[in-house]
Amino acid sequence: MDGIVTDVAVGVKRGSDELLSGSVLNSPNSNMSSMVVTANGNDNKKFKGDDKMDGAPSRVLHIRKLPGEVTETEVIALGLPFGKVTNILMLKGKNQAFLELATEEAAITMVNYYSAVTPHLRNQPIYIQYSNHKELKTDNTLNQRAQAVLQAVTAVQATNAPISGTTVSESAVTPAQSPVLRIIIDNMYYPVTLDVLHQIFSKFGAVLKIITFTKNNQFQALLQYGDPVNAQQAKLALDGQNIYNACCTLRIDFSKLVNLNVKYNNDKSRDYTRPDLPSGDGQPALDPAIAAAFAKETSLLGVYGDVQRVKILYNKKDSALIQMADGNQSQLAMSHLNGQKMYGKIIRVTLSKHQTVQLPREGLDDQGLTKDFGNSPLHRFKKPGSKNFQNIFPPSATLHLSNIPPSVAEEDLRTLFANTGGTVKAFKFFQRDHKMALLQMSTVEEAIQALIDLHNYNLGENHHLRVSFSKSTI
Repeated sequence: MDGIVTDVAVGVKRGSDELLSGSVLNSPNSNMSSMVVTANGNDNKKFKGDDKMDGAPSRVLHIRKLPGEVTETEVIALGLPFGKVTNILMLKGKNQAFLELATEEAAITMVNYYSAVTPHLRNQPIYIQYSNHKELKTDNTLNQRAQAVLQAVTAVQATNAPISGTTVSESAVTPAQSPVLRIIIDNMYYPVTLDVLHQIFSKFGAVLKIITFTKNNQFQALLQYGDPVNAQQAKLALDGQNIYNACCTLRIDFSKLVNLNVKYNNDKSRDYTRPDLPSGDGQPALDPAIAAAFAKETSLLGVYGDVQRVKILYNKKDSALIQMADGNQSQLAMSHLNGQKMYGKIIRVTLSKHQTVQLPREGLDDQGLTKDFGNSPLHRFKKPGSKNFQNIFPPSATLHLSNIPPSVAEEDLRTLFANTGGTVKAFKFFQRDHKMALLQMSTVEEAIQALIDLHNYNLGENHHLRVSFSKSTI
């Protein structure tokens, strides 16, 4: 295999458990003065304890204070983001390991990175420094499992090799094997929550951890899979896709991190492997059903007016302030929606004493609870005198559909609306205009759900479905 020394010994890969720690890498003195390693079956060669972080650079790194149960895979994963790993030697009795990278430049990059970000394995800090040795020579017959793992990892790396002419150091900064994805949301007209991300990305494999944050006024997230292959599949399938129609576009890259360190389970971060973690801030986490409801709430309120701003209340996350374009639209929304049922809960809509929803001051992170929809493409009442003003009705089980392209048949629409979780009881195209139809769900609540999910749905041929409540029956 290219780039691998013939008598390389290896291990198995997993990840360092750190996200963005401000800690400086610790380097306490080794508690070991020397150790005996069998090299090439016969020679007994002593590896002296490498005590100094700032020793002469070497492509062999000395890793100490490893958890007793750590695997070769986890140690190898520490080096993968920086370049090809060519050898590993585990000294489990001493909780130590030696990791050999393909180039000295890759090893320098790795040491520099972990001098600013403390590496963790299994939630325990570990220590990395240059070794006195310039290469590892190990007995493959005594390290067969490690050898097999390294070859498997190298094979995966080979399938994602850089374009000819790219150096190892260049490819090291964009590892395709990381199980962690960095996600940025563009055109975020609707709130996107941690639970929404989990629902979307779980289709490609087990999601272990998610951390969300706001950076440069953009909502971002780090999401970790159990397997790098799942991360690659998700990136290929979802990069550039919209979460909701015409907005909330996903921009996805591989993170340089190989494992996330989640301290709290709340509405900003979640470790799905550690349900015992505290919530941290003492605030109630956002209920997934309510979060999903607010994520699409402007579709429902938008039937009665143009939603301008939404603010989910920090201490009461099942409530929100919603600013409409004018007082008349607020009255319409209140009279038609108060007491209706959505996501199994009764909606209560009242007029607020606040005249406007204030946006957070620049540089102030309000956890993404306030959103401006002033330029939303989903506004129905932008044009003065629009026919939409004449077709405002209370929620009903019958929906009015319009902007249907000629290629879409009744069965297509029945299937589409059945997939929202309800039952389609009846359907009828307009006799004179097949661009419009009436569709009846079994309950008003199912119709509300269908409208939220499918208004502005892309039916192809540059046709976005328009959905509203109808006063008619079929």
